[in-house]
Amino acid sequence: MQQCKEDVISIESARTLDGLLVQRVRRSSQGLAYRYYDKGSKAWNDLTWADTARETARWQAALAGESLQPGDRVAILLRNCPEWVQFDQASLGLGLVVVPLYTEDRADNAAYILQDAAVKLLLVQDAGRWKRLAPALASNQALRRVVLLETGRGTTRLLRDDERLRVAGDWLPAAGELRERRGDPGELASIVYTSGTTGRPKGVMLSHHNILSIAHASIESLHCCREDVFLSFMPLSHTLERTAGYYLPLMAGAAVAYSRSIAQLADDLQTVKPTVLIAVPRIFERIYGRIQDKMDKGSVFARWLFDQAVKVGWMRFEYRQRRRGFGPALLAWPLLRKLIAEKVTARLGGRLRLTFSGGAALSPDIARTFIGLGLPILQGYGLTETSPVISVNRLDDNQPSSVGVPLPGVQVSIGKDDELLVKGPGVMLGYWNNPAATADMIDNDGWLHTGDQVRIQDRHIYITGRIKDILVLSNGEKVPPGDMEMAMVLDPLFEQAMVVGEGKPYLSALVVLNPELWPGLAREYELDPQARESLSDRRLQSELLNPIKAALKDFPGYAKIRRICLLLEPWTVENGLLTPTLKVKRAKVLGRFAEQIETLYAEGPAGGRH
Repeated sequence: MQQCKEDVISIESARTLDGLLVQRVRRSSQGLAYRYYDKGSKAWNDLTWADTARETARWQAALAGESLQPGDRVAILLRNCPEWVQFDQASLGLGLVVVPLYTEDRADNAAYILQDAAVKLLLVQDAGRWKRLAPALASNQALRRVVLLETGRGTTRLLRDDERLRVAGDWLPAAGELRERRGDPGELASIVYTSGTTGRPKGVMLSHHNILSIAHASIESLHCCREDVFLSFMPLSHTLERTAGYYLPLMAGAAVAYSRSIAQLADDLQTVKPTVLIAVPRIFERIYGRIQDKMDKGSVFARWLFDQAVKVGWMRFEYRQRRRGFGPALLAWPLLRKLIAEKVTARLGGRLRLTFSGGAALSPDIARTFIGLGLPILQGYGLTETSPVISVNRLDDNQPSSVGVPLPGVQVSIGKDDELLVKGPGVMLGYWNNPAATADMIDNDGWLHTGDQVRIQDRHIYITGRIKDILVLSNGEKVPPGDMEMAMVLDPLFEQAMVVGEGKPYLSALVVLNPELWPGLAREYELDPQARESLSDRRLQSELLNPIKAALKDFPGYAKIRRICLLLEPWTVENGLLTPTLKVKRAKVLGRFAEQIETLYAEGPAGGRH
């Protein structure tokens, strides 16, 4: 990569999020801004910052013709694409409040958000998505305009039947003039609905300054520059991707390429060759699983060589972090890098200098493997309510078992029950139309209560549990289930897992099996893979406790799973058991499988005491 040239737009010169684009065009109008794959030409296309400003001006002119007032809410239901940015920038530049929606969210959930925020205009991907959403909006009186980005079968009929509908190609004027306003940094910029694992989602109110301050502090910590190329695949409706994968590169002048899909991510990595990647742990878990599967099928020597590369690479990492001295084993690194490590990192494009993992905890085994192979994974932590980053590791101070140190300007404290408390410029204005929930989240002294239990050592934050997710057994033992579940699903047999046992004498688990491995596993135990009762076979259940026991071997004594319930149907957003950010809705899962859970305890633990 060429020399990194920093060209960061200050918070003062931008003032508001729409000010970022105005300033960026002034600084580097012909610089590469966005890359996207055009299905029509079947080729990757590039947009400069000047191109982006010109297209944004068209969106802004169209919005200005809709009789919208500053403070009115508009919503985006799009996949990641340049139009997402253009619509967002155009709206913010008119003083409108942007409400992002998840493209894969359930129709009833999206309809609730549109109603709760009194959204007046919605930009939606295509006619198909609108047809799925429209029935749930039958009673919505606020929504006055719906714009379809793409046409498709049935569009003509939809336009005829609903006077609110417009197709973007017809609605957008041929040209417009991008407005430059000197807006109030403290004004509301966006309402982001948390995907809440319990109850209805709450609308997090974020100001322009909230988001700008966190984007700027993140650049101070990670040093992004104009030569960087981000590969964007996490939904822009996710605040982490929006702040760190959109506003941050805009502030730094870096380019963003939009991945075609998760299924095509491997190919896009090869094509785009990004220098920065922002992901959730599940992405790394999948890559890790494929590597492990390949190693299991390889020779004993190949496995040994791979393990040596990880081992020596980790020693090199610790040496470069000044946590150990030089050892003769490090002399083997150049050879191991060439034979093993570079082949793995090449599959990720070969140029990654920053890889950020957030949204959930990353398994220590996975972090050690990738870091050992030379992939610079930095874990971070935050909440939608904090815009969202609170802390992140640094390249020169990376403790992979931690979620890093607080961003500049962010204060942290430990409260009752070891709860992490936060103050800082990124803390939300409050919850939309919900002062009671706001008061529960932010106390009278201005501290935001995260709900996460932590310890802080050498400024690094270590997550130890979640207050509301702690299971209390009948003997009073308190068990944080999150890390156990994460360890269990590292085994390729298990797709998903949830530990249960609140008020019970021992722990059990609901386990969703890998559907690709299930038929072979069933035949191994002379069971019919098509018969639901096969999942209840006691011999099979007893045997599958062994890999779970192995996965939890390094955990404290409380981490003993005594019974399991095997399932095949995955927990998804569609069936209401996952949030749009793929967090398990524990209460929903407990309710859905209440009968099976009772059976786990009615029949007692399997095989006596472990």
